[in-house]
Amino acid sequence: MSSFDLLREQGYQRLGTLLSREQCEQLRGLYDQSGHFRSRIEMARYRFGRGEYQYFAYPLPPDVERLRVALYRDLAPIGREWMRELGLQADYPDDLAGFLRLCHAAGQNRPTPLVLRYRAGDYNALHQDLYGDVVFPFQVICCLSEPEREFTGGELLLVEQQPRAQSVGRAIRLAQGEAVVITTRYRPARGTRGIYRTNYRHGVSPVETGERFTLGIIFHDAE
Repeated sequence: MSSFDLLREQGYQRLGTLLSREQCEQLRGLYDQSGHFRSRIEMARYRFGRGEYQYFAYPLPPDVERLRVALYRDLAPIGREWMRELGLQADYPDDLAGFLRLCHAAGQNRPTPLVLRYRAGDYNALHQDLYGDVVFPFQVICCLSEPEREFTGGELLLVEQQPRAQSVGRAIRLAQGEAVVITTRYRPARGTRGIYRTNYRHGVSPVETGERFTLGIIFHDAE
């Protein structure tokens, strides 16, 4: 049995605590230091929701780089399996460096790991993080703030659209430092007639009080 069986069954899987409180606070502390980031997005301006986020510049902070490399290595074999089952062409080398070479050859050179900041009333509309033709099938989300003490609300939302059926929604609350891997856009599901594809979008419910920081680790680079 794969250690990622739940990812296969439901399109997401909790990964446990990947960052200590100190590491979370260090990453949050970078948010107001513009030299660590390549761009800042105000969600309302683009009708993405409300709140803001910043994409890291290269070189990534050590903790982010370490997680991106290690998680890619674990997830690449599952990505290859999924694409084979769906009959889709994809190339996911064993290591992140090899995958990023494919991104850069396709003109996708900009790093995509990011930190998101939500305050009371902020939310993220349902979406998929696709930045070009080369797309890795998974991404990882890690909460950098402590729920209930630093914020309320702000659950991670996942919506799975099933063929000829109603969509299924899930709400996930993460502890500080806890991470979840989610499918970037779809997963193979088994039905009575074999494998079929379900499509996924994700977002964040409105933050009710306080301030919520999140680290997003996306593996493909952007155009």
